[in-house]
Amino acid sequence: MKLLNQSIKHLSIFILIIIGIWGMAFFFNMVDEIKENTDDGLENFKRQIIYRAHRDTSVLTHVDFEEAFYAIREIRPATAFSFQDQYTDTVIYIQDSNDPAPRPDHVRMLTTTFEDGGKYYELKIINPMVEKDDLIRRLLWNMIWLYVILIITIILVNNIVLKKMWKPFYRLLHKIQNYELGRDARRPVIRTETKEFKDLQKAVDDLLNQNIRVYEQQKQFTGNASHELQTPLAIAINKLELLIEKGNLNKEQTSSIAETMQILERLSRLNKSLLLLSKIETRQFPDHRPVSINDLIKEKMTDLKEIAAHRQVSIDFEEDGEIIKSMDPALADILISNLLRNALYHNISGGQIRLRIGENQISIENTGSPVPLDPDRIFKRFYKSSPKKGSSGLGLAIVKAIGDLYDMTITYDHHSPFHRIRLNF
Repeated sequence: MKLLNQSIKHLSIFILIIIGIWGMAFFFNMVDEIKENTDDGLENFKRQIIYRAHRDTSVLTHVDFEEAFYAIREIRPATAFSFQDQYTDTVIYIQDSNDPAPRPDHVRMLTTTFEDGGKYYELKIINPMVEKDDLIRRLLWNMIWLYVILIITIILVNNIVLKKMWKPFYRLLHKIQNYELGRDARRPVIRTETKEFKDLQKAVDDLLNQNIRVYEQQKQFTGNASHELQTPLAIAINKLELLIEKGNLNKEQTSSIAETMQILERLSRLNKSLLLLSKIETRQFPDHRPVSINDLIKEKMTDLKEIAAHRQVSIDFEEDGEIIKSMDPALADILISNLLRNALYHNISGGQIRLRIGENQISIENTGSPVPLDPDRIFKRFYKSSPKKGSSGLGLAIVKAIGDLYDMTITYDHHSPFHRIRLNF
């Protein structure tokens, strides 16, 4: 989820909570204000009715609320002396001319006492009140509309104002995503006056400078190691070959020298594989061009045809799709070669290889040991399923490194007697 959308989500939740609390507080404050204004009106009516009762005794005959909004009844003096004015919410039933059944009406009622001509009376005055249900319903709808308007306003502000403010960040992010060590000379740079983005730019520059230094050192190391190690190994192997060619050695000495040459040749291959892994992991293959995986597989199958025939291994090939991948041609060659050589090298005499090319997927199956390999370790360095001589244990590790470099996924599974490796582009 984008940062702008996350801010909208959190703001909408907090605004909903705030509006809910504000709505309840506003409702109770409004009810109190209405009651206070109504009580003031009832107090004013009280004074007017008592004044009229002193001047007109017919007022004292209103004993219920059918004739007026007040009712008067005579009470004992003791009750009048101990009574205090009371304001209460109540419901009375009023007869409507259009409806034969009385309807309930919410009113505010003042109950008080007064004296007239030596007699004491109880006076009840009513005043219509706003029904709470109607008030809650209207307030709820007003809150909903307010919430909707606020959310729409926030979305518009986020997509117009804040999006414009975040443009330098997204430009820098895009440049960082497309930046490649050893290939791009220009660093990702943005122009902005925002302090936070300036700090981000400085942090990115520092991190890139450090990575570039490490990259150059690693590149120099692999270059030096490739030259300084391979040259002495090649010289040592050549001298041993010359020593054997002289022919003045006995059988035991010749056998020892041959074993030493095999060890040196294995060391040379191991050194090349480790250096290759290091170059892949430090992304020292910047050449990207479209490579036809189908044509490459056919080419490698032709190269390995004689070896497969010698080992009596049959190859079943199916082509159900075409795969074109933008990558370094040298790495594509190594990728396919290692996969095919692995299937051939770890096969059995008279075995079989099944090779399928589908839509964005290669599947290679080969007969071999009935025991399944460890899928969590098969692509690790120096993992060997069998102690075969000449195996460096780096073939599939190189395949995995190339796959990671180009966002490919590689998986292994076993269904006896076949071991299967699938590569998804």
